Amino acid sequence: MLIAGFPAGAWGTNCYLVAPAAGEECVIIDPGHQATEGVAETVAKHRLKPVAVILTHGHIDHVASVVPVCGAHGVPAWIHPADRAMMSDPEKGIGRSIGAQLMGELTVGEPDDVRVLSDGAALSLAGLDLSVAYAPGHTKGSVTFRLPQAPAGDIPPVLFSGDLLFAGSVGRTDLPGGDTAELMESLGRVCLPLDDSTVVLSGHGPQTTIGQERATNPYLREAAASRTGGGTGTGGAPRRGM
Repeated sequence: MLIAGFPAGAWGTNCYLVAPAAGEECVIIDPGHQATEGVAETVAKHRLKPVAVILTHGHIDHVASVVPVCGAHGVPAWIHPADRAMMSDPEKGIGRSIGAQLMGELTVGEPDDVRVLSDGAALSLAGLDLSVAYAPGHTKGSVTFRLPQAPAGDIPPVLFSGDLLFAGSVGRTDLPGGDTAELMESLGRVCLPLDDSTVVLSGHGPQTTIGQERATNPYLREAAASRTGGGTGTGGAPRRGM
């Protein structure tokens, strides 16, 4: 398994290229602001052939390079329908006060081929089997992607969590479409059932594991307590991510 990632653009959004091995087909996850060059360099370095772009949500810091990346490789983009409009109108997701500073330097819109993600969908792309989990809260159309443990057992399962779960924190919920209660429900439903060995590759910041976050992340601990009726509150709305 090859997973190559890099932080891109003004928000340091993690873009990932995932393939069974170097020299094979790959999927691209969240090519955001100023990610085009990094994608091209990673494709060349590992001799990859992109077959799809898949998006954890529609915020501009995760989708800003979708049109040029899809166009360069002639591939479709997959996104949940609740976030699709953000590709053409970023202000729907971030508000005019933030968006006005950036609209002059971004080219927004949809690629030629847009396909719909749904909860529980199984994507077979580039020789990979990715499972989709609907995870609203940060946005109305947020999803995660999960890769199972490698058959040989030498590579643990991987969760591409987008802006649902970070190392030590979670996605902010104070932008249009955000909802703290929804995010906490998504944490409990999507993340808590996963094995502690699951590697979490998030939309921002370093990698972590479910076990590490289960033990130390106050929001995931609160989600666990809420499922058993013992929630105590985390002290306000989450503020990580765009």
